[in-house]
Amino acid sequence: MTGYPSDPRSYFVHNASAPLRDEAREAMIAALEAGANPSSVHAEGRAGRRLIEDAREEVAALVGATPAEVVFTSGASEANNWVMAAGWQRIHVYGFEHESVLAPIRASGAEIEELPVESDGTADLGDFARRVLAAGTQPPRTLLTLQMANSETGVVQDVAAASAFAREQGIAVHTDAVQAAGRLAVDFHDLNVDCLTISSHKLGGPMGVGALVIRDGLMVPSLIKGGGQERRRRAGTENVAAIAGFGAAARVARGEVADMTGLGQLRDWLAAGIADILPDAVVIAGQSERLANTLSVARPGELAETSVIKLDLAGVAVSAGSACSSGKVGASHVLAAMGVDERLARSTIRLSLGWSTTADDVEALLERLARLRATGSRRVA
Repeated sequence: MTGYPSDPRSYFVHNASAPLRDEAREAMIAALEAGANPSSVHAEGRAGRRLIEDAREEVAALVGATPAEVVFTSGASEANNWVMAAGWQRIHVYGFEHESVLAPIRASGAEIEELPVESDGTADLGDFARRVLAAGTQPPRTLLTLQMANSETGVVQDVAAASAFAREQGIAVHTDAVQAAGRLAVDFHDLNVDCLTISSHKLGGPMGVGALVIRDGLMVPSLIKGGGQERRRRAGTENVAAIAGFGAAARVARGEVADMTGLGQLRDWLAAGIADILPDAVVIAGQSERLANTLSVARPGELAETSVIKLDLAGVAVSAGSACSSGKVGASHVLAAMGVDERLARSTIRLSLGWSTTADDVEALLERLARLRATGSRRVA
């Protein structure tokens, strides 16, 4: 490589949005060419409906659900908002949840039980159990929401264990599986949860489409009203092309889940290389069970925003925390919930790998990081 930014760029922000897969693009083009309202009864409409139902089967298969349990939405944020607005009287929640969970909870009017997070990024399930048992009874409409994996640290939560206890106590359970789907084996029924959120563009599908998986019998009133689409659970003409792309991405991702070894090896090579170049670098939650694709690392003394800009100018895309929260001033709420020192938190960047990441990408990042290190950098206290 002769220099940058003319060299090919390397992309390490799959947790924000994975590049569109060829299979998804082709499915979308075919759907756009077919173009018809899928609610219509004529042949063209039935063809559009078939595309939606085929995609529904693929998405259901990815998360171990039945097609009837999958409701398409405009994305994971809508799905999370939908669940949190379902008339709960009490909601148990951890501080590391995505803002699309936390914000609607704050606006819901429900009694909020914010639960503690361990320093390694895992949920303190023991505290949750003690609180529930000490309270004796829970209101009839009580919810626990617990993500499967964190977008910033990659830490994986024991959702099945939490759900087993919660359901015994009459508490409904929601899990945000946006980062887990396609990277971990996800089975809606084995998790024993009541509803599950998934996103298309984290898998390499298009943006603007996601799904909420809802257990049969759970009362989740419609958030968007005015039509009979999605079995009368979500009004509005479906985005056929986006849904078709989502289904194609889900099909390919399901074939990749069984073996994340290669991705994990790239992640570990990247972590080791960063440690060699920056001996003072700190891996966040490095001893916890994490997604194979996610590395959260801090460089004490340099603001995360500074690191992101330097690497961007050098031809490498990384992020400072969740892309949905970019532009905010201050430390990550996820790291704050873990009790990470604010100065360290403000220096933390996220590198997330995915289906398009190659060994060349890792080598390029490390080479450019070493070059930046050699030329010196302005450190921000």
